[in-house]
Amino acid sequence: MIFKNYEKYLTKLFLRNILTIVIIFVFLSFFLNIFEEIKYFENKDNNIYYPIILTILNIPSIVFEILPFIFLLGVMFFFISLFEKDEIELLRSHGINNFKITTIISIVSLFLGIIIIIVYYSFSANLKSLYLSMKYQNSNDGDHLAVVNEDGLWIKENSKDGLKLFIINATNYKKNVLEDIKITELNKNYKLLNTIIAKKADIKLKEWKLFEVKIYSEDKETKNLINYDYLSSFNGKIISNLYSNLNSLNIFQLIKLEENYESIGYSATEVKLHLNKIYSIPFYLTLTTIIGALLMFKLTFIKSKFFLVVIGVLVSVVFYYINYFSILFGKNETFPVLVSIWLPQVLIFLICGLGLTKLNEN
Repeated sequence: MIFKNYEKYLTKLFLRNILTIVIIFVFLSFFLNIFEEIKYFENKDNNIYYPIILTILNIPSIVFEILPFIFLLGVMFFFISLFEKDEIELLRSHGINNFKITTIISIVSLFLGIIIIIVYYSFSANLKSLYLSMKYQNSNDGDHLAVVNEDGLWIKENSKDGLKLFIINATNYKKNVLEDIKITELNKNYKLLNTIIAKKADIKLKEWKLFEVKIYSEDKETKNLINYDYLSSFNGKIISNLYSNLNSLNIFQLIKLEENYESIGYSATEVKLHLNKIYSIPFYLTLTTIIGALLMFKLTFIKSKFFLVVIGVLVSVVFYYINYFSILFGKNETFPVLVSIWLPQVLIFLICGLGLTKLNEN
């Protein structure tokens, strides 16, 4: 029965340390983020509770982004607790070696990672979506909207004087170019004024250049133009960043967005990268746990908790930048998507594998 008892004990201790680190970072995130929200609303007529609500909505997404760092610190404090109480020696006296301890917490990390991407990520994405929606409603661009769906790119925007509404649809979108465009012009009472159809538009600037244009007016008159200038609130850069914050979309929405991007001829590389990044979370957290265990077993000569934590932070920063630069190569399409996300995981796995072979030498 000792096997089951020590397994339960180590699992509970590990989860308790992870939860403690999460709580600490939740409070840190709250105090760091709320000042940014207060500054955002300082010139707007909103109640004080708006920054508080927005901060709370944004925290789960922030925590998701720093999960590897949280797990590494959680592992380190888990082992600090075991060493301080001399429980490591007690476990070893019952035949429970370093490898077994590492295996238990690694399996726990793997299952936690799976639960995180299935349950927690959807929860944080929904809150992030609500956060962005509330912030968007209080921004200067609250009357404008742009979305991508299976019917192409759709844009809704008001004229500067607020007297007209424009509904824009384009079936294809490539960098700074829209194809097969239809612009519906309505008055404030939603009465149709004009319909503008163009073969192509250069949208590098907010003053769009439309080509091969037909304008159908309310009095049935039709105009054929070679070129036509349309003043918009959007340009190519703004539209390219429509979903720059992909953390506001759950996995199913991301898959749908990928399909929609491909259907209008727009690159879905960033969406694919984000999806693979989510899929890799269970493995990344497991590898982070193993790295933390290796550090603690190999650095037993360091007695200062502070220096151990500093080393853990430095290691997590190194791994972060390895992943960061690899993803950059993926965004630039220097590396294929799968390579840019999974190559760092493979490298970390090889490092872990080498360390695990010598784990019981202490």
